Amino acid sequence: MSLYILIVGPPLLVYTLITRNPDPLYWAGVKGVMFFVRAVGVRVRVRGLERIPPGVCLFVANHTSSADAPVVVGAIPRRIAILLKESLFKWPIVGQAFLSAHFIPVNRSARESAISSVERATEALKDGQSFLIYPEGTRSPDGRLQEFKKGAVVMAIKAGVPIVPIVCSGAHRIMEKRSLVIRPGEILVEFLSPIDASASTLENRDDLNDCVRRAMAAALPPDQRPIDFPAANSNPAEEEGRSANVS
Repeated sequence: MSLYILIVGPPLLVYTLITRNPDPLYWAGVKGVMFFVRAVGVRVRVRGLERIPPGVCLFVANHTSSADAPVVVGAIPRRIAILLKESLFKWPIVGQAFLSAHFIPVNRSARESAISSVERATEALKDGQSFLIYPEGTRSPDGRLQEFKKGAVVMAIKAGVPIVPIVCSGAHRIMEKRSLVIRPGEILVEFLSPIDASASTLENRDDLNDCVRRAMAAALPPDQRPIDFPAANSNPAEEEGRSANVS
C-alpha cells in the first residue's frame, strides 16, 4: 500500500494542483485502497444503493474499525469529502491528497476549532459538495453504536440537504480498535432510506439526531446495537442460535 501511494500519489497531486480537478486523485485512492482490502481476504457486500437520492447528500456512518472507513467510502458511488481528525493530515503525501480532495481536518480536542471545521463543511455542502461524517466522533470500542455528536444534523439543517444513514456491520471483527491485525471476513455496508432535514430547525436538532441514530441502530445486527436498544444482544452466537431454531 505504501509503495502504491509513493508511485501513484505524487504525479496525481501535481495533476490536481495544475487542473484543480481532484477526481482522478480521489478515485485512484479509493480504488487502490479497495484493491488492497480485498487482497487481504476482506469481502464487501453493499446494499441499498437505490435509496441514495440524487443531488447533494450528507452521508453518516457508524465507525467501529479502521477497516470500515475504506469500505464505506468505496461503497459511496460519488465523490465525497470527509471531516477527518487533524492528525491524519500530517501523513506525507496522504495528507496532501486529503487536502486536494477537499477533506476538512477536525481538532476534536478544541471545541472552537471543531465548530469552525463544521462551519466550513456546511458551506461546502451548500456549494454542492456531498460529505461523509461519523457522528459518533470516534471508533466504537466494542462495535456497538455509541452516542452521536450533533455536528452532522446541524450541518444538514443549515444546508437543507438530506441525511443518508449508512450502517457498516462486521468491520470490528475484521480489525479491532488499536490493532494492526486484519482478519479475513465479510463487511456489509447498507444505505438506509434518506431522512429529510429541511423541515427541521436548530431548536429540534436533538430530535433529528435521535431519529438518525434510531434508524441506524435498528438496521444493525443485535451485537452492534446500543446495549439499551430493543433486541440488542451481547452474545452474537446465542442470537444466531435462536434464529436457526425459529427457521
